[in-house]
Amino acid sequence: MKIGWRLMEEKKRAVAGREDEEGSSEMGCRRMRRRMSRPLVQEVFDLCKDVFRGPGSVPSPTDVQEMRLILDRMTPADIGLSEDFFFNNNRAVNETPRMRYMHIDECGNLFSIGVFLLPQSATIPLHDHPGMTVFTKLLFGSVRLRSYDWVEPFEPEDDLPSQIALAKLKVDDVFRAPCNAFVLYPASGGNLHCLQAVTPCAVLDVLGPPYSVHDGRDSTYYQEFPYSSFSGAAHVAEDETDQYRWLEKIEQPSLQVGPADYAGPEIIKGF
Repeated sequence: MKIGWRLMEEKKRAVAGREDEEGSSEMGCRRMRRRMSRPLVQEVFDLCKDVFRGPGSVPSPTDVQEMRLILDRMTPADIGLSEDFFFNNNRAVNETPRMRYMHIDECGNLFSIGVFLLPQSATIPLHDHPGMTVFTKLLFGSVRLRSYDWVEPFEPEDDLPSQIALAKLKVDDVFRAPCNAFVLYPASGGNLHCLQAVTPCAVLDVLGPPYSVHDGRDSTYYQEFPYSSFSGAAHVAEDETDQYRWLEKIEQPSLQVGPADYAGPEIIKGF
């Protein structure tokens, strides 16, 4: 759930699952051997190298399930994070708490891993993840997630501004840690979403491929309008209109994100 290549560049600068059936495949055996007695964050990194195969690909259902099983086990301690660490590093004397990002690791054009540290009421505006699969795990705290998928195919019945399209609500709920990881796919699962911290919280993101302006994977930001704003442009059953919103592209909002040092286990990349 990163919020755009430009923002990620700013942040950088500022800065188990086991196989269901034993011996089910050579890949499964290799994964099991290399994960034995390894830190959980190392397991995530190692699995990412199998799950993410580069731009244009989507992880298989089996890989998605395996990644979720590992992430569901993760706690703040697995990445060297505690609530005291969050508060001590997120606020200086007489300074208003601000959003921070902890970059954990990445692998070229395949994937990246990091954590957003959000003070209470902080908001990550509505944005998309073009061509990406995103695994998100709330490590501690409470967060409100609102997400949408585009209505496709969509042919407006009336003229619409070129920057506006129809989306259907996927999720609008408050999540409290501990909770299971969830997955956003390139074209489903709530690829467009926004977050608001109900309490101070930490949100782990594992996504692939990572943002890249060169490859056309830069976040777009949106503002929402109720369905009634352009109701003549599409036909939706009257009792379902509250599940639809018109989304308009906007310029990237001004966001201030500071660094947070990763203090978890060292990730070994040679396995």
